[in-house]
Amino acid sequence: MAENLNIYYNCTDLNPSLECCGCSSAASDALQSYVLNTQYDYDVPLKLQLVPRDSIHAKGCVGRFEKWQQDNLVLLAKVFVGFCLAQILLSGIKAVRANWQGCHTAHSHPTWPWSTVWVPQAPDNVSVMGKAEGDVSAATKAPRQSCPSSTPLGGFLLFAHESPFFHLPTLEPSSVEWNVSSNRRAHHTDKFYSPELILRRGQPFIISVSFTGNVRSGEDLMFTVSTGPNPSESARTKAVFPLANGTRDGWSAELQSNQGNTLTIGFSSPSSAPIGRYTLGLRSSSSSVNLGMFILLFNPWMQNDSVFMNNAAEREEYVLQDAGIIYVGSTNRIGMVGWNFGQFEQDILNICLSILDRSLNFRRDAATDVAQRSDPKYVGRVLSAMINGNDESGVLSGNWSGNYTGGLDPRNWNGSVEILKEWKRSNFKPVRFGQCWVFAGTLNTVLRSLGIPSRVITNFNSAHDTDRNLSVDVYYDPLGNPLDKGSDSVWNFHVWNEGWFARTDVGLPYSGWQVLDATPQERSQGVFQCGPASVIGVKEGNVDQAFDMPFVFAEVNADRITWIYDSDSNTLKKNASDTHSVGKYISTKAVGTNSRMDVTEKYKYPEGSDQERQVFEKALGKLKPNRLFNPTSAGGSEGDEREPSVSGKFKVTGILEVGKEVNLSLILTNLTSDMKTVTVNMTAWTIVYNGTLVHEVWKDSITISLDPKEETLYPVKISYSQYEKFLKADNMIRITAVCKVPDEGEVLVERDIILDNPSLTLEVLGHAQVQKPVNAQMLFSNPLDEPVKNCVLMVEGSGLLRGNLRIDVPTLRPKERSRVRFEILPTRSGTKQLLADFSCNKFPAIKAMLSIDVAE
Repeated sequence: MAENLNIYYNCTDLNPSLECCGCSSAASDALQSYVLNTQYDYDVPLKLQLVPRDSIHAKGCVGRFEKWQQDNLVLLAKVFVGFCLAQILLSGIKAVRANWQGCHTAHSHPTWPWSTVWVPQAPDNVSVMGKAEGDVSAATKAPRQSCPSSTPLGGFLLFAHESPFFHLPTLEPSSVEWNVSSNRRAHHTDKFYSPELILRRGQPFIISVSFTGNVRSGEDLMFTVSTGPNPSESARTKAVFPLANGTRDGWSAELQSNQGNTLTIGFSSPSSAPIGRYTLGLRSSSSSVNLGMFILLFNPWMQNDSVFMNNAAEREEYVLQDAGIIYVGSTNRIGMVGWNFGQFEQDILNICLSILDRSLNFRRDAATDVAQRSDPKYVGRVLSAMINGNDESGVLSGNWSGNYTGGLDPRNWNGSVEILKEWKRSNFKPVRFGQCWVFAGTLNTVLRSLGIPSRVITNFNSAHDTDRNLSVDVYYDPLGNPLDKGSDSVWNFHVWNEGWFARTDVGLPYSGWQVLDATPQERSQGVFQCGPASVIGVKEGNVDQAFDMPFVFAEVNADRITWIYDSDSNTLKKNASDTHSVGKYISTKAVGTNSRMDVTEKYKYPEGSDQERQVFEKALGKLKPNRLFNPTSAGGSEGDEREPSVSGKFKVTGILEVGKEVNLSLILTNLTSDMKTVTVNMTAWTIVYNGTLVHEVWKDSITISLDPKEETLYPVKISYSQYEKFLKADNMIRITAVCKVPDEGEVLVERDIILDNPSLTLEVLGHAQVQKPVNAQMLFSNPLDEPVKNCVLMVEGSGLLRGNLRIDVPTLRPKERSRVRFEILPTRSGTKQLLADFSCNKFPAIKAMLSIDVAE
């Protein structure tokens, strides 16, 4: 049958299905009015209008259409190409018209009555092909003013006299090579454990930018740099500058090489740029994109930078050294503790930048705060406020009570790294707890991390003058008990920082080392902050200079006045005035060694010299203190100006160790040719290093008769059982004697003693080499006749350990020796410092430090 050849529906003898052959069968049956529509909806009735035909088309229309395509292939190709070219032309004109209108609007050009194609800096042999309306000549007469850098490079049509017109490819950056390793080496930032590009201001750096197409010329490229949340060119937190053939003042970009589609560009920043995190952007005539971010720091290697430090050894010590020593103790027993600054450790730089971004100044006016970060004086002052947590969001909470429940005893910290990381982990809540050397060690980390040369300073017998009268008043009762009366105090030691930078605000002669103190003692401009105060200015008594000069001057120069207050009679008597004891042995770590360097002469002229007294009187005259606040003029006070007839002093006669009896002698001397009877009232208190009284642990009273010129010794013994429960981590006891001769004034004798902890030894058991594990061990012997419990060993060291190592040590029996081994993995060569803190129920903080030479 003919219908079996209906290949249009695949109706064949091999495929005789109703679905494929239904239509043809229905058409041949002229007697039936209705058939089933089996092709499109099987079994659905469909009325057909039957028209007899002479024949049935076996191939259908598909074959005919295929044959028509083959016969007219050239015609179809021409139509398709013409359509595509029309589309390209139309879209190009629309894009450039829109772009030119933006360019025209930005530059306030007059409105042209025709639509123009903008041609920036077209070569001489190239002319405009056309315009959307009007004639070609009118388009070529469009003004050739400079178009903004956002004008597309590839959005216009050109006609070359000797070649067909073409569409320039869009100039889009495809990749950026930051040259992190070489740039960081050149900028002395290669020690940071961070993959970021970290740069120092005022110094060139090189990056390479690759584009999607070949770069014909770099003259049309513009770059932007910006920092902070509201960058602006007026505030110098944003800069827009072209790619040029030479450097210029401020931010600049100089073409180093052009290799096909890759430009190598040398960038330079001003040496006074604000420090912080920057975004680098590119504006070409086809795009405006951010290329990425980098961090900009102060630059002590750059002469034009206000933190420039000329001496290479000092730069190495005060910028690049990541471990150090902090001096503690008292004038008669100077000790030291190691400190891990760790400014290059992972994430520390980011945390340091976060400190700035969480300051009160930033929250009040972010734009102004970021703009002022160009000035190390401003940055240092902000940091002195932010390292303490007294004014919200600061890093550390101070505690001098002796009770450290809810936090860590300040003596247990080994360095700044764990403090800063804990601050971030706690969502920027102040870390508990810190005291002066902890505040100073942490501030030193932040200053060095940001590029400000800095060091830690310890002042022994440091005065805390609260009323700006350059004298510190301390009080005792007639029995020799220290009284918590008044707000002045003398600390056994106090630790602060010095930062190195220029002082254009008070005069360049006062540049150099500047005191910055993060310990919260007194408010300055409503905030617990201190400094910067010029060390040179302090020495010269210029207490009218900024910032906080009277307070710092008093710390090292104040006179110490002792008063005897009798509560029964409500009388206050001046006992003694000491002009020599405050500000002794001002110390810092020496450059390149672990020895102590005394810098007292940087702060003051020699005690007792004419110059020293002249400077003191000069400072006092500038302050003009209100004498009503000085107990010297307080009502009810009286003094006895006669020279005392006896003298006394305490002398240590035994070993000063925790767990052993304290043995001293009170030496009394009759200074006259007459016999004297002396009544002596003595007390001993455990104290915190800043003079805070903890608990009375011993007292005694005696009466002694002295022959003319006689000297006698009275023994003082304080047992371990008397002081063990009240001794704090400072291990300090203050012993006082008030000596009274009838009809004469009292003579006060005082001494602070420090008890030594048992020794803690660190050893490395092998040769230390980069990326090769090596064992170390801690050795400790329990010296007591009782067990020590709750023992914990904390170890850290930049370049030796990643993070902090905590080891729980089993209970030690009486006199038992403990050996704890652990593994370190050096990551940097050179001399590294391993630090350990051992604590238990009987010894709150035992310190050890070991220098390790790590081979490459």
